[in-house]
Amino acid sequence: MPKIALTCEYDGTDFVGFQYQDNGRSVQQVLNEALSAVYKQDINVTGCSRTDSGVHARGHISSCDVPFYIPADKIPLAVNCHLPDDLSVKKAVYVKEDFNARFCTLGKRYIYRLFCAKTRSPLVARYSHFVSFEPDIKAMQAAAAVMAGEHDYAAFCAAGGSQNTTVRKVFAVNVRRGQIPGMIEIEVQGEAFLYNMVRIMSGTLLYAGLGKLTPEDVERLFADPQRKNAGMTLPPEGLTLEEVYYDWEKWKADPLKSE
Repeated sequence: MPKIALTCEYDGTDFVGFQYQDNGRSVQQVLNEALSAVYKQDINVTGCSRTDSGVHARGHISSCDVPFYIPADKIPLAVNCHLPDDLSVKKAVYVKEDFNARFCTLGKRYIYRLFCAKTRSPLVARYSHFVSFEPDIKAMQAAAAVMAGEHDYAAFCAAGGSQNTTVRKVFAVNVRRGQIPGMIEIEVQGEAFLYNMVRIMSGTLLYAGLGKLTPEDVERLFADPQRKNAGMTLPPEGLTLEEVYYDWEKWKADPLKSE
């Protein structure tokens, strides 16, 4: 049976998150229904990341078995006919049968966006967190410089996570101005993340920009990882899963050839 990996983009505003839930509309549920309509049987996808309610994605990856072959470049067109405006399949590739979108990841890249201005902008409100003042971006950058590495990130984890360990490897944390005037982007790249980790890291960097925390304070959060000493958990609308890393050369397959 062929297996496909789908790159999806979605506006998370009206979803309860990626994973199927009883209390609302999930990305997984809507994607399953669209794929099932195309393939005329029940299809169930495995996602690379759950993403919380309200969080967006530009490059979310899902994988699933399918009953028959459709040219990879035709799959997005076929599936998107059955999808709503806030969810789209951007790309499809055939992968080996032991590929799993969740367990084969090498890392992820997120961006949290802050819109800093005197007044709100309805044109960016769904995809950024509004801040009615201008934080010190140099102070944010200085604090970001000490966040990367392999550390115990317990101070950046919300209650309710199911992880076995709070040690994580973060490749890079960058703070920069976005292309839209007033926009500040916090980019975090890492191997794996804890529950609400990027949103709490972003809240901590915002606190640094307001003068509430210094780079030394942030460093101490790894030596003494107390959640109460980190910044607030910023709301979900500012967060976008931008990219998920895989060794595609290892996992790509040709379904028309025998393995």
